Amino acid sequence: MTLAPHRSIQDDSNLLAAIRELYSRLPEMRCCEPWELQTILFSLGYTDDLAPEAEIAAAVEVARTDFDPDEGAA
Repeated sequence: MTLAPHRSIQDDSNLLAAIRELYSRLPEMRCCEPWELQTILFSLGYTDDLAPEAEIAAAVEVARTDFDPDEGAA
């Protein structure tokens, strides 16, 4: 796995932006579950603490439709 360069997301509470950036830099992360992304976001420096799993799940739903618009139609 390639580590993400310095994050451009400065607002720790903006999980949607962090997940969009993570998905665009590391497309293989798109298949991860929210509980997996919780640790990944923290480990790669996208968040300063473990973000709530429910908030990650909500952001993932939106971000996945950004990359696969048909997923939102299901």
